[in-house]
Amino acid sequence: MFYLRYTALLPALGLLAACSSGPSKEEKQQAQADNPAQTITTPKAETVHLPAPYTTKSVTHRVDVIDWPAGKTPTAPAGFTVSEFAGNLESPRWAYVAPNGDVLVAEAATLPKGTKKQIAATLHLDKSRSLQRTSANRITLFRDTNGDGRPDLRTVFMSGLNQPFGMLVLGTAFYVANTDGVLKFPYQPGATSITAKGQKILDLPEGGYNNHWTRNLYPSADGKKILVTVGSGSNVMEHGPANELRRANILEINLDGTGEKVYASGLRNPIGLAWNPVTKALWAAVNERDELGDELVPDYITSVKQGGFYGWPYAYYGPNEDPRRKGERPDLVQKAIVPDVPMGPHVAALGLTFYDKKAFPAKYQNGAFVGEHGSWNRTAYSGYQVAFVPFQDGKPAGKPEPFLTGFLVGDGSDKAYGRPVGVVTLPDGALLVTDDAGNKLWRVSATKAAAATAAPTSPSVASR
Repeated sequence: MFYLRYTALLPALGLLAACSSGPSKEEKQQAQADNPAQTITTPKAETVHLPAPYTTKSVTHRVDVIDWPAGKTPTAPAGFTVSEFAGNLESPRWAYVAPNGDVLVAEAATLPKGTKKQIAATLHLDKSRSLQRTSANRITLFRDTNGDGRPDLRTVFMSGLNQPFGMLVLGTAFYVANTDGVLKFPYQPGATSITAKGQKILDLPEGGYNNHWTRNLYPSADGKKILVTVGSGSNVMEHGPANELRRANILEINLDGTGEKVYASGLRNPIGLAWNPVTKALWAAVNERDELGDELVPDYITSVKQGGFYGWPYAYYGPNEDPRRKGERPDLVQKAIVPDVPMGPHVAALGLTFYDKKAFPAKYQNGAFVGEHGSWNRTAYSGYQVAFVPFQDGKPAGKPEPFLTGFLVGDGSDKAYGRPVGVVTLPDGALLVTDDAGNKLWRVSATKAAAATAAPTSPSVASR
């Protein structure tokens, strides 16, 4: 009865369409006049070509995720082996490697808010598997005791959480970032579970635009502070400024949750954080805004200046004013920092890790791996891969290139096997990738021949 009652209403509901009705023809023409196509030089001297807003129509184009065929894996370049580290998870979005080598995986999903999305989730209408009716809300522990690259132990580390994402071990404390706050628990190295009641040390604004419910945690360089990411509550502040309080920021707190400061702002949805192993500067992966067309705005990774402003919602990719916020804050538009590395429009850059091991060939050492979850609002799919950005002497030394592919079925199909999110480096030098739509963890290792060419590097340490 439920299905029959609502099926006839689905076309009118526009269940998974973009949230706004879009600008008028006159507004588009004015926006293009005010923001013509531009060529931008990034801080690392890369040329970025940006079209005018609304050069192409904003579309909704979601993939249809199907199960991975038996024995099929993503594809890595020659010299690498891809294997399934674990399967049968429930939306494994983020991974963290504890100091003792344990792999902790946060299993949590985007939950429906509002009647339309609740119906869509109940009827499994979101073929991209981004929207789920329930969330596992747990952290699962994997332990490889014999070093063969496969976990010998798999157990529930924590449960009963509220859309957990970021995880962090500092000393005798384990921190978890729920969507509504940061929790602190007592931690013993080697423990296979935590059952003690945690202390909520920081309240955070809950939920957010699309997948902006995720909150990541990362230690300061000296381990005395914690960085907390909080994505925006909207696409481009269409719900008003009150809805964006403390959002679109990287926050900094003391280990007990006190002393909150804004480390950097104007970052629409910062997720992956990592310290550059050479320059020691903080870097972040950031999702940019929607509904300006196929080629706007590039998602990016960038070094993050403390106190820096990166544009959202008033400007994008430097001082390019968003036509939907025209004339509101020209001072902030001019203040917006140009990011370092464009990853491409709508790729949904989420995971970020610098490869600081020696097992991969020298080309990859000290470079960055970026998990691209994939587009939902671009005519031709983009993302759906783990990209690699080469670095030299701590600076980007080339354009992003595909590294782990094969998540899309390809050949014009609208189907995908999975969607990569988090990327972390394992103690043995392999790369671990979370696939939240495919419900798997993928391990990428260098073959013996490739590993033999992985000459040690001794990069010079540059100033910040």
